[in-house]
Amino acid sequence: MSLVLALETSCDDTSAAVVRGGEVLSSLVSSQHELHAPYGGIVPEVASRRHAELLDGMVAAALAEAATGWDDLDAVAVTQGPGLIGSLLVGLAAAKAIAYRRRLPLVAVNHLQGHVAANYALGVEAPFVCLVASGGHTLLAVVEEGVRYRVAARTMDDAAGEAFDKGARLLGLGYPGGRELDALAARGDPRFARFPRAARRGREFSFSGLKTALLYDLRERDEAEIEAHRADIAASYQAAIVTQLVEKTVAAAAAEGLRRVALAGGVAANAGLRAAMAERCAAEGVELTLPPVALCTDNAAMVGLAAQHLPATPWPEYLELDAYAGDAEAGAGRRRRAAGPPRP
Repeated sequence: MSLVLALETSCDDTSAAVVRGGEVLSSLVSSQHELHAPYGGIVPEVASRRHAELLDGMVAAALAEAATGWDDLDAVAVTQGPGLIGSLLVGLAAAKAIAYRRRLPLVAVNHLQGHVAANYALGVEAPFVCLVASGGHTLLAVVEEGVRYRVAARTMDDAAGEAFDKGARLLGLGYPGGRELDALAARGDPRFARFPRAARRGREFSFSGLKTALLYDLRERDEAEIEAHRADIAASYQAAIVTQLVEKTVAAAAAEGLRRVALAGGVAANAGLRAAMAERCAAEGVELTLPPVALCTDNAAMVGLAAQHLPATPWPEYLELDAYAGDAEAGAGRRRRAAGPPRP
């Protein structure tokens, strides 16, 4: 039941939270959507600079909202990776500085573990199958204990969130695309157009062919038809993504002999996915955990929840920790190399 100050700056959301055990005492998020909207996507340098500008104020506000003082803290937690390296370094440097000054231990959290841990705010108990779906990741995690999991399946190409964003761009929607497409699809007929699903056999996901199918579908329609049926096309496209996510998640749970399913990641905020997964799980007699939308997108509360299940690095050993941008670097621990000549 440690009282943890948590920081999250893995992409374009600046967030700070205070968490005790499975209870979120405060969670503040400052989005950069308007800042990046003119570019149609995230500009890494702009994101990291904005994190540096906002983080001090976010920490102070999170502590105040939780009615917590510096002397009350037991540890500091922070996202170490994966993510945008510049953004991650801002959060990691701030966490190190706070922990070092207060002589507190530091918990370095993997971003995906954080998404999984968001479900613990609702009291879910392991083991369960968790669909982790975001702009950069889509995988099925068999959560065995705490945030320890094994990957049962992952995407063979693009992530579900990327498919949503690319589909939104093709349909001429604004940024962030996934949210805009979800809102538009709610007004359309999902049976209007037929888009391909991934092969039913096998657990792996695939979305690259779906994006191509939407491109060709739009090329075959004139502007008037697209304008008249934009919501229907969006609904049909979203249904193809959602159907694949739901079918493969429920099938994986059955194959693993588990009756609990949870969602995590930014795509878990999609209203169409939440409704379809709830309906399918109810029909199959599977217990479903749906985190609040605020805990689906990147947030520091999930980092603090994950920290409750992870070992802390003692003072001052964490000064050697480094951030990592990709999953492949995570297993190495990412400690800084001593200065010296390059390795052969």
